[in-house]
Amino acid sequence: MHPDNHNDGGLVDPVLSVVVPVYGCQPCMRHLHERLTASLGDLDLSYEIILVDDRAEDGSWLEIERLAGLDRSVRGILLSRNFGQHAAITAGLHFARGAWVAVMDCDLQDPPEAIPRLYAKALEGHDIVFGRRTRKPTNLVRRLLGRIYFRGIRFFWGSQIDGQYGSFSVISRKVVDAFLTLHDQDRHYMMILNWLKFDTASVDYEPATRYRGRSSYSLPRLLGHALDGVFFQTTVLLRWIVYLGFCLAGAGGAFALYLIAARLFGSVYPGWTTIVSTVVILGGFTILSTGITGLYIGKVFDQTRARPVFVVDRIVEGADGTMRDDLGLPQDARAGVEVIQRS
Repeated sequence: MHPDNHNDGGLVDPVLSVVVPVYGCQPCMRHLHERLTASLGDLDLSYEIILVDDRAEDGSWLEIERLAGLDRSVRGILLSRNFGQHAAITAGLHFARGAWVAVMDCDLQDPPEAIPRLYAKALEGHDIVFGRRTRKPTNLVRRLLGRIYFRGIRFFWGSQIDGQYGSFSVISRKVVDAFLTLHDQDRHYMMILNWLKFDTASVDYEPATRYRGRSSYSLPRLLGHALDGVFFQTTVLLRWIVYLGFCLAGAGGAFALYLIAARLFGSVYPGWTTIVSTVVILGGFTILSTGITGLYIGKVFDQTRARPVFVVDRIVEGADGTMRDDLGLPQDARAGVEVIQRS
């Protein structure tokens, strides 16, 4: 453990901040901290560890408070409710003070020992360095879902996102500041970084098995996350509705001409089945297009309400684990996110 961390009582901004969204990781928190401090200590620079508790109600916050009482490099952020992984990452970035920020999951599938390699790659002149998994998930269902998800993202969005990339990354302060200017309610960390298009590189690493437990992303949550990603990134579905509408209108016009010609030349056209099929197709298209349009309108409604992406309940930091009265935000923060601290 490195409680001093080259920081003069926390008065000097650290060189590297590590943001960890925490959800359902109470059993591995101590092990995560030990491995992080060992890996970051080898870099011989000032650092901070920001643990964002996304309100899993599994005792993680008590462990974060304990770690903050032992190590003044630890800062704990407790959200008022579960806002989701990417909102928790946003909260961590909002409070990060480092010139560089590493983002990783809490389940130790992203090895802390790989952070020095990502940081070294960033120092070569890259603003974003992704960790790229060299091994695919062993679970066949998750591998298939992941393949469908990322192929769908490429198809809808037109971006060549590799399914081997996750949130494990190191980004520069310039990227953090740009990230925090976005006001999107539905956000995806990796998609935002790809949209920003700063100088990007990657470092291969061998992912570890989950320390304990199972992923909190069930099939319904994965599907919901995929839909949010599509609606957050692109309006291509609305364009497709227009294109398909033109195609159906053209097909309908051609069919009408065919019926007129058949009537003029005395042919008897058995039209009941065709009419019913046409009505079913057009009715299905109408319902589908109305539903998709309604989803977009719902997203617009969520965005115009301008609710905060996250709300803070408590903050803990320092060697004595005391609560802060202020939020420690830089005065020039441009996140556009309302942060509330409850007493």
